Amino acid sequence: MTPAPLLQALTAKARAAAHARAAACPCGAATLADRPDGLVVRHATTVAKAHPPGTTHAELTSRLAVATRHPGLLLPPLDPTPADLHGRLVTFWPYGTPVDPDDPDAAPWEAAATLLAHLHRTPAPEGLPVMRGPAKAAQAIARLREAGPHPAVAPVLRAWAALPPWARAETPMPDTGTLCHGDLHLGQLIRHPAPDGPWLLIDVDDLGVGVPAWDLARPAAWYACGLLPSDAWTRFLTAYREARGPAVPAQGDPWPALDVPARALTAQTAARAVAKAVAAGRPLDEVEQAVVDACDRMATVPAQLAQEHAK
Repeated sequence: MTPAPLLQALTAKARAAAHARAAACPCGAATLADRPDGLVVRHATTVAKAHPPGTTHAELTSRLAVATRHPGLLLPPLDPTPADLHGRLVTFWPYGTPVDPDDPDAAPWEAAATLLAHLHRTPAPEGLPVMRGPAKAAQAIARLREAGPHPAVAPVLRAWAALPPWARAETPMPDTGTLCHGDLHLGQLIRHPAPDGPWLLIDVDDLGVGVPAWDLARPAAWYACGLLPSDAWTRFLTAYREARGPAVPAQGDPWPALDVPARALTAQTAARAVAKAVAAGRPLDEVEQAVVDACDRMATVPAQLAQEHAK
């Protein structure tokens, strides 16, 4: 949980940004996310976010500039310059309508894929940092190693060890010329203006240049693990191809391009799940066990095959 002073100060900042000229405020504040990698507070139509510890001003500013320049793809910030609050960088955003987690049939797979394809075809500005996907996966594995003993730790680490070094953030990515989101999932889409404006991508913390297949890897991994229905995966992949996304071939088998990133996201997801279960002293649920089982299967594939798929 975030320390109370930061949460209180961020809430006050969100209120001030939402009601710059109001003397009184009838609105209530809501904490939208409270995780080690981000605290997000909403007040009326304004959202304030405290970015992860260690975020640099220069890198965040360059990522915010991309969102500002491409408002049809990414939600632009209310202010392109981050502020400092209790040692954390803070940004302000307009509120939008998120994906409804209780209505999976309405999930905007086509919109997500089309936005990604257009993002991947957008020229990356000079000096943009690398996409942080592999680095975040490596952080999840590091937390798993620190979590303590659990039967699921071994298969996850074996699957992780079978990946090529770039996917473990140990060497540079083979492609650093494509603009990527870095952490695509359905929670990274909103409608703006709310409630029914066009879908936009949010969260620039991991935005950068890198391997575009990483942005398709989470739904690909869910599909491979049996957690995403085949029709949803087909809709997503078809829409990406129709929008001329460069991460996979326009025709034929997409898996040679997707295999390594999908394996990495499976290991990352499993690592997070196991670490949370250990911390809570509870067994894995059905979904968590499914991704661990997928890691166990992945670990039997020779490392050189994963290397070949990375090419």
